[in-house]
Amino acid sequence: MATMDLRADIRDFLSSRRARIAPEQAGLPASGGNRRVKGLRREEVALLAGVSVDYYVRLERGSLAGASDGVLDALASALQLDEAERDHLFHLARRSGARSGARRRNPAVTVRSTLQRVLDAISDAPAWICNSRYDVLATNHLARALFSPVLADPRGPANTARFIYLDPDAARQFFVDYDQIADDVAAKLRMEVGCNPHDEELIALVGELSTCSQLFRQRWASQNVRLHRSGRKRMHHPIVGQLDLDVESLELPAEPGLHFTVYTAPAGTPTAYGLALLASWAAGQASEASAWSSGPLTR
Repeated sequence: MATMDLRADIRDFLSSRRARIAPEQAGLPASGGNRRVKGLRREEVALLAGVSVDYYVRLERGSLAGASDGVLDALASALQLDEAERDHLFHLARRSGARSGARRRNPAVTVRSTLQRVLDAISDAPAWICNSRYDVLATNHLARALFSPVLADPRGPANTARFIYLDPDAARQFFVDYDQIADDVAAKLRMEVGCNPHDEELIALVGELSTCSQLFRQRWASQNVRLHRSGRKRMHHPIVGQLDLDVESLELPAEPGLHFTVYTAPAGTPTAYGLALLASWAAGQASEASAWSSGPLTR
C-alpha cells in the first residue's frame, strides 16, 4: 500500500457515515416498503445539509475540493459526525484542495535529551513518548517495566500497533479490553492518514498490518476515526497482575506528531499498590543487571 486513493477515502467515509443513520434518527419520516440502501439516501443527506442532490453526489464521489467550511459543517451535522469524524472530514477536504505533492512534516523518530530527562524525573508513574505511528520512542523506567511485553517485540523497534495486530495472542493476554484497544488503534491510524497522507512510513505500516492481519483489515474497513485522548486502560502484567490505569495523553507543540503519555492510579487503590510493586521489581531487575555487567563477584 504505497499510496492512499483520496477519492476512494472520501467516498467510503461519507457513504459509511450515511449508512449508519436511520431516517428516524435524522428526524425524517420512515418511508414504507423496502429501502434499497442501508441508512440515509443521498437525497436525504442533501436535504438535511441544505445542498442540491447533484452537489452532494459529487461530494460523495470524492470531489470535496472547493467545499466551503459552511458546507462541510452542514454535512457534518447532517451525518451526525462526532468531533474526530468532523476533523477527519475537514482533513479530507483540505487534501482535496491542496496542490499535488503538498507535504506535512513527518512525525519525529527520535526525542530530544531534555524530553528524556522529563520522563526520567517521573519516578512513580509509567510514562513514555510515542509518535502518531505508534512507534515507542522513549520511556521511563516504570514504562519499560509495565510495557515489557510490548517492548520485547523481536521484529525490531517497538510499535504498539504491530504488537496488537501481529502478536494478538500476547496482546490479548496483556490488554484486558483487547477488542476496544484494537478498534481505537485502527481508528487513530486512519485519522493520522487523513492528516498526513504523505508519511511513507505510516502508509507502509498500514500496508503491513493490512497484509498480515485480517482483524486489522476488518477494523480499517469500518472507516472509523478517533482522536488521541485521555481515558482508562486495563492491563494484565505478567508480574503484578491487573492494573486499571488512568491515561493522560498530551501532544507536544514543539514536536508535531509526538504524544507524551502518563499512566497513573489514585492513591490507596490496588493499582497504586501494583505500581509500587512493579517499581520495586524493576529496581531489582536493574540491580541484578548491574551486578552481572560488573563482572564476577570476588570472594
